[in-house]
Amino acid sequence: YLPSMRTPTAMIVGLVLCPCGLVLTLTGTLTPNWRQVSLIPNQPIDVILEQGIWDMCREQQSIHDRHCGQADELGYFEQVPVQVARGLMPTSLVLTLLGLVVAALGVRCWQEKPWHLLAGIAGLVLLLSGLLSLVPVSWYTHELWALPAPASSKLVVGYSLVLNYLGSCLEILGGLALTLSFHHCCKDR
Repeated sequence: YLPSMRTPTAMIVGLVLCPCGLVLTLTGTLTPNWRQVSLIPNQPIDVILEQGIWDMCREQQSIHDRHCGQADELGYFEQVPVQVARGLMPTSLVLTLLGLVVAALGVRCWQEKPWHLLAGIAGLVLLLSGLLSLVPVSWYTHELWALPAPASSKLVVGYSLVLNYLGSCLEILGGLALTLSFHHCCKDR
């Protein structure tokens, strides 16, 4: 006779992936590097402008001179994809935290049996939070080259977008793993 595992693998996967996703999306949301603007006319060749959804930083790489809080002369922050990201990214982060609290209560590793219904609901909340962060990140990426920038400058994806994509995907996968708990609810009935 082998004792059964108290915590199903899918729940463990969800509880590992979602906090990782939270850390990545939190970092990606707060850092000002959704887009990098380089080769800016009338500026030294090594100047890079890093644009996020909250801040804009100018860095001259040769002398490691970095200044954030740059003036938004082109109306970058007023653009709809930036405004939507400002609303949905924090909403997603709060929803992820809520989902993780509910997941912790549902998985209940300290109890004899997990509460499958609660874990499944947490999975839906975490899945939704991943989608809520994926939407603005995808939209911003789609509009990256259409957002205002100095004429004839070079635009590239910043690391913050990559972190947000990875974080969103981890939250979605973790949420899906936790929703598998609904299977046990149906089986128990």
